[in-house]
Amino acid sequence: MKSVYLHKRLTTLLLKSFTFLLIFLMNFTVSAQDAVDVARQKEGRKLYNNLCASCHKLDRKLIGPALGGVSERRENEWLKAWIKNNAALRASGDRDAIAIFNEYNGSVMSAFPQLSDVQIDDILYYTDVGDPVKVTASGPVVPTNGGNQAPGWVISILAAVIICAFLIIATLLKTISELQGAPKTPGSLGALKEVWAAIQKNTFLHVVGVIFLLLSSAYLGFGTLFSVGVDQGYKPVQPIAFSHKIHAGENKVDCQYCHSSAKHSKHSGIPSVNVCMNCHQNIAEVAEGTEVEYNGVILRKNELDKEIQKIYDAAGWDAENLEYTGDTKPVKWIRIHNLPDHVNFVHAQHVTVGGIDCKECHGPVEEMDEMYQYSPLTMGWCIDCHRETNVDLKGNPYYEKIHKQLAEKYGTKEVTIAQLGGIECGKCHH
Repeated sequence: MKSVYLHKRLTTLLLKSFTFLLIFLMNFTVSAQDAVDVARQKEGRKLYNNLCASCHKLDRKLIGPALGGVSERRENEWLKAWIKNNAALRASGDRDAIAIFNEYNGSVMSAFPQLSDVQIDDILYYTDVGDPVKVTASGPVVPTNGGNQAPGWVISILAAVIICAFLIIATLLKTISELQGAPKTPGSLGALKEVWAAIQKNTFLHVVGVIFLLLSSAYLGFGTLFSVGVDQGYKPVQPIAFSHKIHAGENKVDCQYCHSSAKHSKHSGIPSVNVCMNCHQNIAEVAEGTEVEYNGVILRKNELDKEIQKIYDAAGWDAENLEYTGDTKPVKWIRIHNLPDHVNFVHAQHVTVGGIDCKECHGPVEEMDEMYQYSPLTMGWCIDCHRETNVDLKGNPYYEKIHKQLAEKYGTKEVTIAQLGGIECGKCHH
């Protein structure tokens, strides 16, 4: 009993030591954050992002000067007066206020008289301490698989079923041969020879085998033919690691903000670099902790900031001097969705007239780091959607126009808007 007691004491001691060591390491890791007032930092960051981030960066000049450590360069009372009403401060003859106004070519900063002294102090506190340091486990970038392959256990089960079926057939043929008086052949090689000899002599198996091969060939052949031109799951590597998950998902950017022509024209269109610059002229880097899975690799902040720089290079934007250089480059995006030439698909009919949501065809785009073709886009898939979708056409000017054209063409005034969906194919395709 004494040895058991000592064993329990040793286990308890090891657990306590491990717990203490773990707590010590955690405290050592975040020791740089111990002196930070987290509540003030959080509140100041919130106010800064809402009121200041569109014109200022902490570490570099944007539209206005860099604000990192500004409380060390200016007195607190002066900063409060400048933030609440910089125009009044300039009118009072303050030299520093006038110098800043002239340095930025007379650009007027918005006044924030609604801010209290406590709120301004929180903003200034945030500019001093910066963002919280996120502690993450370091490690190599691990490639990930696409996940489109069949599970391994399915293949194993199929292989086991085939082997068992073969063994059962071999055993039955051997038993039948022995019952017919054939001598027993010792060893597995002899059993295989008996099986092969029995298959060669059995006409029924020949017929069944030929039928099976013909049906399998026809099935595989037709399946291959019907898959020609069907690119469901197609996911090319784009020149810029653009994440729809970040833009449409986390930041709630509407699809039609970038693809504005989808409401008015046949094509949804690829947004120009100018559309990207509407936001990225003031957003030069991603948030800490942002991760994107792209081409099987996890991209983090350093890599993603370089992707934004590619937008700047294409637009000819000098982020340091905040000006366009005129040296532009095309972004060679790779088209993903492509219909045959004979298909007259018009986005405006579906988006504006039919009210079809983008997800119906393109899938959960807000969850995609890499955009891919979600739907098969086959004729059968389109027909199924048209059969199941009930679109209210009454009073729609677009379909009123078509209704009028059909009525004049076929010499009838009895065609109603509701009947347009049931026109026989022969009316248009003779």
